[in-house]
Amino acid sequence: MGDENKFKIVDNGNERNKFRKRKWVTWIIVLLVVTNSITLFVSNRISLGLPNGKVMIGREAYDQVLKFQKLFLVRNKLYEYYDGKITDDVLVEGAIKGMTDSLKDPYTTFMNKKEYTDFNSQTEGAYTGLGLQVGVKEDNIVVIAPFDGSPAKKAGLISGDVIEKVNKTEVTGKELDKAVTMMKGKVGEEVTLTINREGKGNFDVSMKRAQIDLVTVKGEMLENNVGYIQLTMFDEHTSKNFEKKLTELEQKGMKSLIVDVRGNPGGLLDQVVSLTSNFVAKGKNIVYTIDKNKKKTEYKSTGGIAIGMPLTVLTDAGSASASEIFAGAIRDYKVGTLVGEKTFGKGVVQTMLSRSQDGFDDGTALKVTISKYYTPNGENIHHVGIKPEVAVTYPAALKTKTYDKKTDPQFIKALELAKDKIK
Repeated sequence: MGDENKFKIVDNGNERNKFRKRKWVTWIIVLLVVTNSITLFVSNRISLGLPNGKVMIGREAYDQVLKFQKLFLVRNKLYEYYDGKITDDVLVEGAIKGMTDSLKDPYTTFMNKKEYTDFNSQTEGAYTGLGLQVGVKEDNIVVIAPFDGSPAKKAGLISGDVIEKVNKTEVTGKELDKAVTMMKGKVGEEVTLTINREGKGNFDVSMKRAQIDLVTVKGEMLENNVGYIQLTMFDEHTSKNFEKKLTELEQKGMKSLIVDVRGNPGGLLDQVVSLTSNFVAKGKNIVYTIDKNKKKTEYKSTGGIAIGMPLTVLTDAGSASASEIFAGAIRDYKVGTLVGEKTFGKGVVQTMLSRSQDGFDDGTALKVTISKYYTPNGENIHHVGIKPEVAVTYPAALKTKTYDKKTDPQFIKALELAKDKIK
């Protein structure tokens, strides 16, 4: 879920780069000394033991050091034989990215300084790119949803489109962050995506990057005192802006509410917990996580201003991550009715390691999957999704046309149910 806790640091420039190079050389020397020492111990069949009998230095430790020694062997051989430009900075970044890529988890990734800056800008509500959110399904990069008014939306991209190439470079689910980086860049530059769409096959779409200013909360009063709020993402301001819109609609006489999270790819965990608290009684668990050590962490409702408000929630395959936390809590506590289609199915949580105390003091960061999340009733929906109580399919023929609530069967059904809930 883009459910990451973000931290910002400042780069100290050239002096820091010099320090990093000195540190790199120091580590090479240290590792060679350690390797040689261990080689001496092993070759003489000597092992150092602890009182409990465990081996402190032995064959296993020696084998581990040899693996790291090979990194330096390859580095030196590249400098000796490679016919092209080469730098330690490039080699180190490539080695680190190789480690995260080997895990085959598209949500665990190392970000260089530019990639981390781009990531921050999106969760802060603005960035430069094509204006679409993507996820991974069956090792494919899939469009979760394009943002309203974005180049991707204007070019006709829809939820479910598979991105096979970016500027003629093939990309797979293992290269999610690489593909995202390639789609971002300078305003006005053209990007061509090769798309595979069910029922249409492969085709190219070209569009120009633009400044994307995300408005994550929109709302209006509908007929019969029914309010409507659309959530397009959970960024740093979503919960606060949602409460403002909620108060505004209540002051206008709202007696029933529709919340639309179709095409909402998720965002920040604290934001969805805060927003969902408006509908769930204080103290009740909204979501909980379990990490690799079986540690359970609960995120409880703080209470809010819409407890008891008749609620209808619209979902589809573009509702992912934080949107699914919201939908899961609403469903499990039976405080609203889900209408539409099954959600995307992303039930894992990431954190962002970017602070100096984490060892990242140069503007880079490590986004890493740290746990699975579960709905209040104990369901992990990763690769499964959440089925709505009232299933309504959005016709494929309408996805490529200009959106109109009057022809949207999911919205029409949600409005019907919202009206029926008014006493």
